[in-house]
Amino acid sequence: MRHPDDHPQPPCTSPGSPGSPASGAFAPGAQTRDDRLLSALLTTAFVVLLAGALLRYVLKHGDSDRLPWIVGLSVVLAVVQVAGQARPGSRRAGRVRLAVVVACWVVVVLLAPSFAWCAVPLIHTALRLLPTRSAVALVTALATLVVLAELRLADGFDPNHLLLPPVVAALATGVFVYLTREATRRQHLIDDLVRTRRELAATERREGTLAERQRLSREIHDSLAQGLSSQNMLLQAADRQWDTAPQAARTHLRTAASIAAHGLTEARRLVHDLAPADLAEGAGLAQALATLAARESRDGLTVRFHAEGPDTHLPDQVASALLRTAQGALANIREHSGARTAALTLTCLDDTVALDVADDGRGFPAPEPGGTRDPLGDPDPLRGHGLPAIRARLRQLGGTLAVESTPGEGAVLTATIPLTPATPPAP
Repeated sequence: MRHPDDHPQPPCTSPGSPGSPASGAFAPGAQTRDDRLLSALLTTAFVVLLAGALLRYVLKHGDSDRLPWIVGLSVVLAVVQVAGQARPGSRRAGRVRLAVVVACWVVVVLLAPSFAWCAVPLIHTALRLLPTRSAVALVTALATLVVLAELRLADGFDPNHLLLPPVVAALATGVFVYLTREATRRQHLIDDLVRTRRELAATERREGTLAERQRLSREIHDSLAQGLSSQNMLLQAADRQWDTAPQAARTHLRTAASIAAHGLTEARRLVHDLAPADLAEGAGLAQALATLAARESRDGLTVRFHAEGPDTHLPDQVASALLRTAQGALANIREHSGARTAALTLTCLDDTVALDVADDGRGFPAPEPGGTRDPLGDPDPLRGHGLPAIRARLRQLGGTLAVESTPGEGAVLTATIPLTPATPPAP
């Protein structure tokens, strides 16, 4: 039975057209906000267009005995589409939905040719879910069915009904495949760029390490080693002249002592040069932490600093350890937590100093006491080892590190160092 519609809708076969039943179905968890918005828009457009076609059929052919079948199949198409939007599932689930939609659509088109334009979701889904050859074969079959449906609706032969659907389908398929391959090539270029940058950064770190080692070796050779060599010769000379020329031996000893004092000064200068730069020139720990917070407040992360208790002058080793702890914790926050804000809190008591580092990031399961797993560990040996490195640094000064965190609720690291003499725990 033929049902000629007065003005049949033209078939729409653009790959970006609304109604893909598998929009986002093959990448659960990987959708961005734009992907979800586009998927919702496509689903809404598909359901609206399907409802419009069904309403048109009811108005034109309300007395047809095919109406219950067409209504039922239209409901199935709408339900499958909405279900695919609500629960995208896996790629396999998307292909199952595609098969259901194809079967329902074929039957609907055979019953009512005016539903031919609903090929939109099928073409779009096939191009996204199936391998290229399979997708092209399915698109060809769908375009052929659309041509047959349009010829059934036409009162006479119209070349557009024969040529327009396959031409548009071929154009849409070609554009989709081209854009997909371009995206793949672009992703390969991005991966190569990221890998090259990592290799370059690793090379620069190695070169920097070697340059610093060479500088230190020159400094030690030109200052400490030269002085120790001179002391050795002077002491040997004093030993030889101790009985025969005691006055000359004493002169050699005084000269050796002077060289030793100068060497001690040079050694202290080298140690000072190796200390954190923020503590140089006599800057206190509070000022150094405030400078660190200001410097790290960038790229979407805001770091605040707050000090509590009296402004106590801390030993250099304690100040250096806490500053290094803050630097390491902020580096981990920036790389791993996705936090927007972080806070450094320095608390000075009479016999203890504590540093709290808190963030509002994604958090992590807190490590068990004595466990070996480090949720903030960095696999790059040139960049530290996360919490174990911080604990080791604090343990050398008799300090401790406490970690409190819950997934989704941020984390708090508390480093505590006693100011009174304490025996460091056994390693």
